[in-house]
Amino acid sequence: MNTSWDLVRSFLGVLEHGSLSGAARALGLTQPTLARHIAQLESDLGRSLFTRSPQGLSPTADAERLKPYGEAMAAAAEAMVRAASGDEKTLSGVVRIAASDVIGTEVLPEILRGLTMAHPNLAVELVLSNSSADLLRRDADIAVRMIRPTQKALIARRAGLIRLGLFAHRDYLALRGMPKRIEDLHEHAVIGFDRDPSGPAILDAIGGGLRRDMFTYRIDNQIAQIAAIRAACGPGIVQVKLAERSGLVRLFQDEINLSLEAWITMHEDLRNDPRMRLAFDHLYEGMSRHVVQ
Repeated sequence: MNTSWDLVRSFLGVLEHGSLSGAARALGLTQPTLARHIAQLESDLGRSLFTRSPQGLSPTADAERLKPYGEAMAAAAEAMVRAASGDEKTLSGVVRIAASDVIGTEVLPEILRGLTMAHPNLAVELVLSNSSADLLRRDADIAVRMIRPTQKALIARRAGLIRLGLFAHRDYLALRGMPKRIEDLHEHAVIGFDRDPSGPAILDAIGGGLRRDMFTYRIDNQIAQIAAIRAACGPGIVQVKLAERSGLVRLFQDEINLSLEAWITMHEDLRNDPRMRLAFDHLYEGMSRHVVQ
């Protein structure tokens, strides 16, 4: 059996959009063509992939099981296109970079501005997510990570430490007063996570007795947390460099602190690609200026 990539692409489109019509619009295909693709793929695989429901097309258990393999094919196809887009002589082409929401929003724009201004033929795709991009599957070419990668197929350079602490806006403290003890935070509008499953582990790492029941302003999006702290809604956890840039006041420096390692990583197969190496080195140098060595 030799299943066409077009069939897998249509399968992923229906998975994402939940209907033939939605997937057809997104992929630029007609609905009958998409229906034929799904029927052909089901015939090739000998599996039913979707069932009709009032909400549209619902994936079967087989479809959910096969989804990661389809996504890996899509990532590989995109990586192939990016690789083909480059020109070694002009350092042109696409570089896909993955980073967390905060790093991608607050730190990388200034770093990447220097890269694209110096090399205008480069196109940067920035993927923001707090889950780690799978570089082995080629979801991205380069990633900025807050944990040391363990896969042997990855190249990794440690840029340094990113320090975090509890900060508040001066206007908030002028209105509500400076807390003297950790327990005093019960009387303040502390900003923290809501349902983020990684939240409790982060609190344990931060230390100082900070607990979820102290949070009266709960947001899982870290960008929104920082915005709320800057807007004087209450105290919360912020990267020290970002807090200093905003003129925020640090609270309980000795009791509440956390350091995360910053790593720049890419697949070892890209080490000899000039534009990937250029972007990797530029990111490393830029992140090294942002962190604590």
